[in-house]
Amino acid sequence: MIRKAFDNIDWVLFLATLPILAASLVTMHSFTGDTSFAAHQFIWIIVSIAVFFALSTADLRFLRSTWASAALFAVSVILLAALFGLGKISHGAQSWFSFGGFSFQPSDFAKLALIVILAKYFSRRHIEIANIRHILVSGFYAFVFFILVLLHPDLGSAMIIFLIWLGIVMVSGISKKHLFGMMAVAILAFILLWNFGFKGYQKDRIRNFIHPLADIQGAGYNAYQSMIAVGSGELWGKGVGYGTQSRLKFLPEYQTDFIFAAFAEEWGFAGIVILFSLYGVIIWRIIKNATRGATNFEILYGAGVAIFFVVHIAVNVGMNIHILPVTGTPLPLMSYGGTHLFTEFVALGLLMAMRKYERPAHKSEVKNEFVGPQ
Repeated sequence: MIRKAFDNIDWVLFLATLPILAASLVTMHSFTGDTSFAAHQFIWIIVSIAVFFALSTADLRFLRSTWASAALFAVSVILLAALFGLGKISHGAQSWFSFGGFSFQPSDFAKLALIVILAKYFSRRHIEIANIRHILVSGFYAFVFFILVLLHPDLGSAMIIFLIWLGIVMVSGISKKHLFGMMAVAILAFILLWNFGFKGYQKDRIRNFIHPLADIQGAGYNAYQSMIAVGSGELWGKGVGYGTQSRLKFLPEYQTDFIFAAFAEEWGFAGIVILFSLYGVIIWRIIKNATRGATNFEILYGAGVAIFFVVHIAVNVGMNIHILPVTGTPLPLMSYGGTHLFTEFVALGLLMAMRKYERPAHKSEVKNEFVGPQ
């Protein structure tokens, strides 16, 4: 069984995750004082890696079936809806189930479920993407998740869900006409959300993004301190445990939303280059595995996982350096929290299981799989 667990592993991908996980623990341990973020995260790392290897041995071809997608959609909707009555409120959002010392965030599960659902839907219809009906039907699945998550309210996770859907639709080969139409709808939706959907603190974050120095003692405090932390790291960083913004508690949420800023302050530009290089290796290996998928489903699933990682990294880093609004989006493999770390390794574990049925990739075949024959 142990030998079988190793057969399907992309070791380049897996080994690239380990330095990031180590950097996460070192950064948390540097500033946590009497708390135990690093110890708790270490437990989640062990559990997540164990699940990663266990899933790599599974036969997951049942995920290609309609009933599997329907079940994932139904379970996700039930969990997201149940939060309104049973969820724990944290930082103004009712996004967590809490069971004693264990917390679970269903929106992370919904993101992965959406990738599987869309991979299944477009695996047979991607060459018909020019038909607006397929965009609308696929958009319905994402819209249900988006609205339920937004109402919690969790703007960051809602935007990730939208971007996952948009990315998979674009990979499937959307026409320019439909793309511009979607942009118009997105602008209209933003206007409606601004007037009727966003909470006051969410509007403050967006206002602060437009005018970053307007309220550095209030809504803009987090982003302002994050920029200071990133900039103060300079080329080589201040050294482990010497990041004053984090150690002196000027930088809030340094173990979750702003762990990138805390890491950059300690390790500097050189550390950031290494971190981005490791992320680049992970995304490259995900895409490489996707292109060798046995069917369209595996290819689209792998593309969805790559999109999942890319948008999380882009949004988190963007808000840390203040080129995007602060939305509470975690940095993959680094931010404190078991649910998102567990979800990331589940996503990668499913990808490893699909390697059992991979095929040698030919460039022309891969192009046809993604955009259809020309």
